[in-house]
Amino acid sequence: MSIAVKTSGWERKIYAIARTMVVSVVLSSCSTSMPQSEMTWKTYHNSRYGFEFPYPSNWISPSPPENDDGITFVSPLHRSVSMISWAGNQLPKSINEDETKRTTNSNFQTAQGVSGVLTIEVGKTKVEMTLKLTRAHVNYYWQGQCDRQQFGDYYRFFGYVVQQYKIEA
Repeated sequence: MSIAVKTSGWERKIYAIARTMVVSVVLSSCSTSMPQSEMTWKTYHNSRYGFEFPYPSNWISPSPPENDDGITFVSPLHRSVSMISWAGNQLPKSINEDETKRTTNSNFQTAQGVSGVLTIEVGKTKVEMTLKLTRAHVNYYWQGQCDRQQFGDYYRFFGYVVQQYKIEA
């Protein structure tokens, strides 16, 4: 298993080594439970697309979009830390032909057994961990974001959430 890490310039060499370490730590920590004594969890369920994932009960959600395609949760302690999840129907192949040529092999499996692609994109100021799953012509996305210097504090947390992400059968 590997996780794609997108960088630019000189960072590519540094992250080639660091990526291997991060992949091992993220994936090994995904199977562990988060400390229940420190936080209470709720489950967000999307009725339109039938996906769900856990989130801390004290996280804040701005108004969801009217079309009910997803949700955003923001940490009350650090506004730069957020989780975003959404879904959408795939476009027909004739419209989406260029995208189908750039497919990536699955490198992650949720606790439910659904395979997908997990990527970590390291930018100059923030890090995004993104999970993409596809089932029955629907693309499902989950993304955790935080400041770059906070990623060490949140990778286990994000890993736990993506491991618990579920899609209705």
